[in-house]
Amino acid sequence: MEALGNDFVVLDGIRQRLHLTPETIRTLADRRRGVGCDQLLIAEPPAHIAADVRYRIFNADGTEVEHCGNGVRCLARFLVDEGLAAPGVLRIETDGRITEAEPRDDGQVSVDMGPPELEPARIPFQAPVRQEAYRLATSRGEQTIGAVSMGNPHAVLRVDDMTGAPVAELGPEIERHPRFPRRVNVGFMEVCTRDRIRLRVFERGVGETPACGTGACAAVVAGRLRDWLDAPVTVELTGGVLVIHWLGPGRSVWMTGPARTVFRGEIELPASAAATPRGPTR
Repeated sequence: MEALGNDFVVLDGIRQRLHLTPETIRTLADRRRGVGCDQLLIAEPPAHIAADVRYRIFNADGTEVEHCGNGVRCLARFLVDEGLAAPGVLRIETDGRITEAEPRDDGQVSVDMGPPELEPARIPFQAPVRQEAYRLATSRGEQTIGAVSMGNPHAVLRVDDMTGAPVAELGPEIERHPRFPRRVNVGFMEVCTRDRIRLRVFERGVGETPACGTGACAAVVAGRLRDWLDAPVTVELTGGVLVIHWLGPGRSVWMTGPARTVFRGEIELPASAAATPRGPTR
C-alpha cells in the first residue's frame, strides 16, 4: 500500500499468527531481494477492550517503532477493504494509545492522531525544561528546533527553502543526536503562508521519505506553538498533500490524506516466519 508515496507491506495478523524476525522484515523491505517498502505494518487482535484492532509498525531496518500517520491511514483502508472491519470509525490500538480513523468514499482517510506530547522527558528529548524551541549543537552550528512527539519523536527545523534544505547532511546527524535517546525523525519546514507549509522529512531507520504523516502533524504543532501558523494547515510533501488541524495544547491533532492499495501478492518466507491460522475472529 502507499500513502503519498510512503509505501508499506501490510500483513493480516488477525486471521493468522505471524512470526517475523528482524531479519525477515529486512528481507521483505528489501527493494531488490524482497517486496520493498519503507515500513511493514501488521494488523493484530487488540489487547485493549475498547479497540477494534492493534497494529505494529516496523522500519525497513527491522526496528519496531511507535506510530506512523501514513501507516495508520493505510491500515484503516486495509481493514475495510479486506473485510476485517466494517466501514465507519475504526479504533486502532498502537503503543498503548487508541487512534480513531475513518476511511472515506473519496479515498481519503481522516485520523485523530491524539494530542501532541511536548514534555521533553516523554518525547524523549534531553532538556531541563519544556520550551517552544531548543538550540541543538550540530556540525553545521547550532540549530533551532521544535521537539514534539506524535507517538514517535520529531525534531522540526524551519528553513527558508524546502528544496535546498540540508536533509542529507543534517537528517542523519540529528536522527542520532545524543539528546534524542531513542533517535528522532527530522522535519525541514518551509512556511509559505499562515495556512500552508512545505515539508521534507528524514525518517529514523528509513532515511528521507516522500511523506510522513506524524512528521506533518509535528511540523504544524511546532509552527502553531511559535505563532507562525493558523488552523487548519495544508502540508505539501514530496509525495502529496495532507491537511492538518490542531487547535492548541490539550487538543487532538487531526490529519486527513489519501491511502490506497498498490498490489496484492504472495512471497515465500523462511520456516521460522511461517504463519499459523488463528481461531475464529470476532
